[in-house]
Amino acid sequence: MTTTLQEFRVLGDHRGQLVALEVNRQIPFEIKRVYYIFDTKEGVERGFHAHVNLKQIAIAVKGSCTFVLDDGKKREEIKLDNPNKGLFIEGLIWREMKDFSSDCVLVVLASEHYDESDYIRDYSKFLETVK
Repeated sequence: MTTTLQEFRVLGDHRGQLVALEVNRQIPFEIKRVYYIFDTKEGVERGFHAHVNLKQIAIAVKGSCTFVLDDGKKREEIKLDNPNKGLFIEGLIWREMKDFSSDCVLVVLASEHYDESDYIRDYSKFLETVK
């Protein structure tokens, strides 16, 4: 499973905090797409897919949520609740997101433009692919 929780350097002073993210420094890929998820209703779960080629870093810039990551052999849960930590996901990893706080804003940096053909949306097909 290629996932790591990365901690980003926080710069700041009495006025507030700042995190700067730069390609090929804190972000190990060229960013081609940025999207964010917010205003997720209570009890809603999202994701339920894997990507063939896409690399991502997910950051809960506000609030929190939990990622469930599955490589076909083991599942693990990682809670994102700090804006200076990002979850790097690479390779065939099934991902689900749950337990969104009411104020959660989840920003995702992606290595590729949106491409539906890169998605595996059926868990049984995912398991066949990772055998």
